[in-house]
Parts: sequence; structure tokens; C-alpha cells
Amino acid sequence: MILSNSKLPKLRPGDVLPELTRHLNQEKINLYAEAVGDFNPIHVDEKFAAQTAFGGTVAHGMLILAYVSEMMTQVFKESWFSTGKLSIRFKAPARSKDTVTVSGKVDSVKVENDNLNFVCSVGCHNQKRETVVTGKAMVKVRLANQGVPANVTR
Repeated sequence: MILSNSKLPKLRPGDVLPELTRHLNQEKINLYAEAVGDFNPIHVDEKFAAQTAFGGTVAHGMLILAYVSEMMTQVFKESWFSTGKLSIRFKAPARSKDTVTVSGKVDSVKVENDNLNFVCSVGCHNQKRETVVTGKAMVKVRLANQGVPANVTR
């Protein structure tokens, strides 16, 4: 998709991305399990999960990454769908009844060929401020044939 300069994200290194907060519960975890066909008992069987080292059910890692992707989509729109990439490390489980907050920050913006290449630090933490995931997100935004926006240096 080609964006006009007026629609390019006006982001610079150091800019903070809008946070996204989601409340987890067992119903959401079960619905996700149904959607993806992953019925591992650590996610859906509360009695089983209570006997594990986790002490209860945990959300699917990909559910949490969906929230990271949702935040990136809000900023980069369709460009995220076609060019977005994540490199993530899981640090702690997200549990039923957790409130998770996804955040991000622009690390770099570079012009390459006909694209603005963004690299962002991303992360997710729970209501106790425990880090759930951390990593990098990369996305290319196609430049229109109008040149580089004023807020980006070559």
C-alpha cells in the first residue's frame, strides 16, 4: 500500500507508541483455544493447571502477541499487516485475571529504497509490573513518490 506523506506515521526515534491494555479471563483464554485449536490443559483445564508449577491456567503466548500486533496495527495500519515482523522473548506467563499492558518505543527510522523502516522496542507487562514479553518490532512503510517526510533524515 502506498501512503501519501500526510498519512505517514510522524514518528521519530525515542517516540513512545500508544499503550494498549487488555484484561484476561478464563473465557477469553478458552475462546482463543477454540479459535486456534490449542487445548493444552495448561491453558484450559483449571484443575490440571493448578497442579503445575504455574499454579493455574496461563494464556497462550500467541494471544499476548496478538495484543502486541494490535498495538502495532493502530500505529502502522495496513503496513503492519504486510511487512510487520516481531522478534520476541517470553519472560513470564500471563494468567487468567491479569491485566496486561502492551507498550512500545521507536528505536530507529531509516529510509531505504522507497520505504521508511521502523524498528521499535515492544513489551508487555502485567498489573504487578512483571514483564511478560519483550522484544523488537520491525515494519516498512512505503513512501509515496513525494519524497522523504520532513521529520525523517536520510
